[in-house]
Formats: sequence, structure tokens, C-alpha cells
Amino acid sequence: MPQRPTSRDVARLAGVSRTTVSLVLNNVPDVHISPETRQRVQEAARQLNYYPDAIARRLVSGRTRTIALVWHRGPDRTYRDAFLPGLLQGITRAARHYGYYVLFRPIEPDEPDDSYVELARGRHTDGLILSGPRSDASHLLQLYEDGFPITLHGQLPGTDIPSVDVDNVRGAAEAVNYLLTLGHRRIGMITNAPLEYTASRQRLDGYRQALEQAGLPYDESLVRYGNFDEESGQVAADDLLAQDERPTALFIASDMVAMGALRAIRLRGLQVPDDLCVVGFDDITAARFIVPALTTVRVPTFGLGWTAAELLIRIIEHDPPQQTKILLDTELVIRETCGAP
Repeated sequence: MPQRPTSRDVARLAGVSRTTVSLVLNNVPDVHISPETRQRVQEAARQLNYYPDAIARRLVSGRTRTIALVWHRGPDRTYRDAFLPGLLQGITRAARHYGYYVLFRPIEPDEPDDSYVELARGRHTDGLILSGPRSDASHLLQLYEDGFPITLHGQLPGTDIPSVDVDNVRGAAEAVNYLLTLGHRRIGMITNAPLEYTASRQRLDGYRQALEQAGLPYDESLVRYGNFDEESGQVAADDLLAQDERPTALFIASDMVAMGALRAIRLRGLQVPDDLCVVGFDDITAARFIVPALTTVRVPTFGLGWTAAELLIRIIEHDPPQQTKILLDTELVIRETCGAP
């Protein structure tokens, strides 16, 4: 069995010291090595099919070349979540582009909210992307104040933590405005998650904003609270539809939650959109394949992942952009679950 090439072999072929090989192949900053020498070392490594040992790389650079995605879901919800693949694909593609790896860390429902802090304190990762920040995330604030690189997928108002998100308020308001243009006045809402999650509260704010601008009062009896999954949507919709004066339309702030709501509607013998119109949020892949196809607010999941990873890596490498609070656009996609009442 042939021996694995070593840095000594690369140094010999390139005509440089082993120290120079280590500095070049680990991209150590602030060292003065000519472009010609760098090219010679890189070409020698390619010829020998040599890759630096990950532990050695960490010791030389002081970095793990790894970023972590911390995901606020337990395993049951995580691996059924149709939003996650696009986000994770964007993060991993950007990380690979910049020479980083991605560590994925879901948080169990019964885990303490600071359980991800060990990743930072133990130097298992160079930075964190925290998806779905909660308003009570005191450990996150402490970690950020300690200088550890963090980017949020989502927003945490009142802090200056860098973040990437969509304009949840605007997207929700656009969805409700569309239902208003169809003539609906009794519009129910089911949130995507409990209100401790910033995105959930912002989408509720957009719903309220659209109603108020149309001169309609906000009615708490028309609002129910989802919890990321289909089951919560089915329970919430069934409760709304049990009212003596049921809503004529539903804005549901998550397509996953909307899937459960559509089941509740069917089980009550109602037809969409003839008896009830529905608008979701996210535009997951299944939204265009269910019958009837779901009208929804499209979220650029890949773009969110790419932008969050790129922002974090630039912060890690001490090259942050001037703008560290980034909002991407949403788009209302009109399909079959809406019609004139």
C-alpha cells in the first residue's frame, strides 16, 4: 500500500521548507510569501495529492475552518422540516466556496437554550449561525458580547448582532392585502411558531398592519398559534373553523403549518377555495404540488443560507461588510387556494 504523501514530500518537490508549505496550505494570514512560491507549493501539493492534516491545520491557523448552524428544532421536526434543505444547501455551498466546513446542531425541545454555547467555548467552531432566535436568548447575547462571531438567520430587535432574514412584516402584510383585494373581511391567522420566536411575532405584526390599514379591527379570536409542524396547523385551523361565524380566509405563516390546516378544512367537508381561501408562507417544494396548489409567500431559502454563511465568514476573517443587517425580498406566489369569495 503506497504511503500517504507528507509535507516533507511537498517541500522537497517545491524546493521550500516545511514551514513554508504549512503556511501556504493553511492560508495563514500576514505572512510574506511571494506569489511564485505559493503557486509552486500549491502545484506540488496537487501533483502529490497531498492534503494538510485537519488537526495540524487547526494548530497552525488557530481556526477550525468550521462554522455551525444551530437550529431551534428537535429531531422529529428537524428532519421533516421542508424549509431546512434549501437553507442548509445555501450555507454549505457558501462555506465550501470559502474553504469552510459546516457543523449542524439541532437543539432538542428539552435542552437548555444555552446548550450550543459549548460549541463556541470549546473552540469546536469558528462561528455560529443561529436560526430562529428567541427573544429570551440571554446566553446568545453574552456570547456575542464576548466577541465570538455570530450571525442570525432571523432577527433579534434591540441588538446589533449581524443578521440575515426576509422582511417578515412586509411579506405577511402583502399576503393579507391580497386576501383583502379579493373581498375577504373576516381573515383568520395561524402563526408559524410561538411568539417567543421573532419571525412569528413579525408575521403577526404584518397581519395586524394590513387589517389596520384597511380600517378593520384586530380580532384576537381570529388568531391561533402554530408550532412549526402540520399537527399544530390542523388543531389551530379546526379550532378557528368551529366558531359560529368562521373566517372566510386564512393567512397561515408557514407552509408546513398550512398543510395541517388544509387537512382540517377537508375533514370539515369544506372546499378550498370555494368555501375558504388559504395563503401560506415560505413556498416549500410541496406547496406547488398539493391539490389545490398553495398560494404562498416565497422565501429565498438558498439565498438566506448563502448570505448568512458569507456574512459570518467575513466576520471571522475580519472583513465584515458595512451592512450587517440584511433583508432579502419575498414574493407573493398566487396559485389555486385563493379565489373571490
